[in-house]
Amino acid sequence: MITFMVETLNLVVVVVGQIFKALLGNVFPPPRKDINGEIIFLTGAGSGLGRLMALKFAKLGAIVVCVDVNESANDETVRAIKSQGCKAHGYKCDCGNRQDVYRVADLVKKQVGDVTMLINNAAIVSGKKFLETEDWMVQKTIEVNTMAHFWTTKAFLPSMLEKNHGHIVTIASSASFFGTSGLCDYCASKFGAAGFDESLSMELGVLKKDGVNTTVVCPYYINTGMFDGVKSRFPRLLPILQPEWVADKIVDGVLRNKRVLLLPKLLNFFVWLKSTFPRDSYGSMMDYFGANTSMESFRGRAKTEKIQ
Repeated sequence: MITFMVETLNLVVVVVGQIFKALLGNVFPPPRKDINGEIIFLTGAGSGLGRLMALKFAKLGAIVVCVDVNESANDETVRAIKSQGCKAHGYKCDCGNRQDVYRVADLVKKQVGDVTMLINNAAIVSGKKFLETEDWMVQKTIEVNTMAHFWTTKAFLPSMLEKNHGHIVTIASSASFFGTSGLCDYCASKFGAAGFDESLSMELGVLKKDGVNTTVVCPYYINTGMFDGVKSRFPRLLPILQPEWVADKIVDGVLRNKRVLLLPKLLNFFVWLKSTFPRDSYGSMMDYFGANTSMESFRGRAKTEKIQ
């Protein structure tokens, strides 16, 4: 009984201290870490948010390994980085293919060095209602948006653990928390990505590897073309995000070792709503805020093609 009381008291003290530290960190953010010379493996670097992050991290002195299934777009990102006098390497890779990920990972280790920062950014979306989504598209969405995180992390985590130094960044989505009509496969894949990050973070804590950090990023819709045509019912309250702003927030969050980054911060309120109110009430709120109709203007489904 005494042991139980001591352990409980200790837990209360630790949790209160952690809450205070978090609140203090919001007022006085920790300093940004130096990533000069770090080797970053960044998937989906050929366009959109991936390209912006690649350029921004490269400017900070990192050696960016750009990875994308679209080789020409990926090469363009590499050229853009090198034109600024920064360091980059490019590799074509289907991140949803386990063997292809391992093949490229081996090449990177031999030709560039041990990866110290992994940014899992590659993602695809069908934007179709559940029964309209072809089986191959469901499978590919899970492979790229979820399973790829397993393969890349398995490839690069061992060296991070050996040195107790590294950072694994999961670019998830607000869809990691909120199921939305027209996004069953996408939401499932992003729930999986966020769950992977949380479990991995817990595992690293058990292993006492405090030098290996994790960050999960959960943004609202971003105006990169991936969700072309999607609308927000209250654009002033919850606007479609601009990619430059999102990339800046991600870079800053990663450099400050933030564990969870919801963009915009208003999403924290919606997470609270979901965890507090009954499912029916929460569903009514989602209808009111337009979440369940946000995909009705999505124009991407007409461009969806089978990915080989």
